[in-house]
Amino acid sequence: MRDDPAFDTPGANKGLVDVFRHRYLLSLLLRKGISTRYHGSTLGWVWSYVRPAAQFLMYYLVIGVILKADHGMKFFPIYLFSGIVAVNLFSEALRNTTSAITDNSSLVKKIYLPRELFPMSALGVALVHFLPQAVLLIIVALFFGWTVTWLQVVAFFGGILIILVFALGLGLFFGAINVAYRDAKNFVDLILMFSTWASPVLYTWNLVRDRAPEWLFHLYMSNPMTGAVELFHDVFWLPIEGGTPRPEHLFTYVGIGLVIALVTLLIGQLVFRKLEVNFAQDL
Repeated sequence: MRDDPAFDTPGANKGLVDVFRHRYLLSLLLRKGISTRYHGSTLGWVWSYVRPAAQFLMYYLVIGVILKADHGMKFFPIYLFSGIVAVNLFSEALRNTTSAITDNSSLVKKIYLPRELFPMSALGVALVHFLPQAVLLIIVALFFGWTVTWLQVVAFFGGILIILVFALGLGLFFGAINVAYRDAKNFVDLILMFSTWASPVLYTWNLVRDRAPEWLFHLYMSNPMTGAVELFHDVFWLPIEGGTPRPEHLFTYVGIGLVIALVTLLIGQLVFRKLEVNFAQDL
């Protein structure tokens, strides 16, 4: 009797592990998030292509054409767009997970569900809307002669994994705090404002190596987003450009970034579980 799920203590859960026990509810929330994303919009999913394309065009014209900051890099548009796609995934995932509880306040206040279902479904929505950007990037890369190997496939999914784990950890942390203190969402906006500049999206990693103190360079390279962006560059840009020196010990930095992302997820989960008992009251 005590092992029967029907007799579980109400409100008791095992954190993120419980999400996998409620896969059907997760799929419902995911479909809800996808269907309401462009509700009432005439263009709908077309915006998933238009926005990254417009963002790329703006950065390319300013950085590459007007400022000439590409330093003569071959296939700079591919380098730029692959970094933008990675950062866009992080930005949407972190923004969605941070506001997941407050956006679903009516459900949180009325019925009990494992609260982690909401940020996890928000993460899934971000991943779904990342796919059109990834498809667009692949099409452009193929046009310039890109070929794929199994190592590139592993690196691509490795970069996605780091981004999602890091964003989920931060989203759980700030999302839990955001329920009681809405300033947390503004703090996340500050993080996202700097995220494009805190990783090699608009510039190359060797500029940091050449101009920053050594300790700052190591800190910069250990940033999970730096490792993820460089993996995206290795997947889409490097096979076309070829011959450009890559960061020394890149995979060591990627490993450090993954560990940081996992620690962030652990901290985020602990804070989330500690504060979730007050969600219904604070909402």
